[in-house]
Amino acid sequence: MMRLAVLGASGHGKVVADAAELAGWQGVCFFDDAWPGLTMNGHWPVVGSSAELLDSLEEYDGVVVGIGDNQIRRQKLRDLDAAGASVVSVIHPAAKVSPYVKLGRGVVVFANAVINADVVVGPGAIINTGSVIEHDCHVGECSHISPNATLAGGVILGQQVWIGANACVKQLISIGDEVVVGMGSVVLQNVVSGMVVAGNPAKPL
Repeated sequence: MMRLAVLGASGHGKVVADAAELAGWQGVCFFDDAWPGLTMNGHWPVVGSSAELLDSLEEYDGVVVGIGDNQIRRQKLRDLDAAGASVVSVIHPAAKVSPYVKLGRGVVVFANAVINADVVVGPGAIINTGSVIEHDCHVGECSHISPNATLAGGVILGQQVWIGANACVKQLISIGDEVVVGMGSVVLQNVVSGMVVAGNPAKPL
């Protein structure tokens, strides 16, 4: 039995656990600092805190972070790396991922997402339900591509970028670190680090 520990008993974590089971993982359970007050996350047990996970890594074949917040997810990944955890990626069987994609550790890819040839996805990124990452894109570490968002070819995202649901980014656009793109936005120009943009066309808020 391939046992998977999910760190972070969130709603996002439920989708990670569900995708993991559909991808063949068994014995899926959660660790969360709300334990022992929190003992279940949907259909899955919460069996300990993050500290207890770090003390029991040898009991699991893989660990993945189930936290949607980019900054927190990045820190948890670093904690797991420092402890020597076997951080794995989870890919829903209904996702379409080209064999020529490079996925970093701890990436999650949900149902009906499409990632095309020569895309690089950095560690800890979330490629959410129904999103499309076209050829030659680069998705930075711990970025989040929300449901039904689209990156056209050659888009470059920095670290910890959040692309909102149904947003579209024009081909060859560069977006800096820690940018937030509002849901439904259309990005037609480069965006510098730290900006929040929204609208059609997307403008700084």
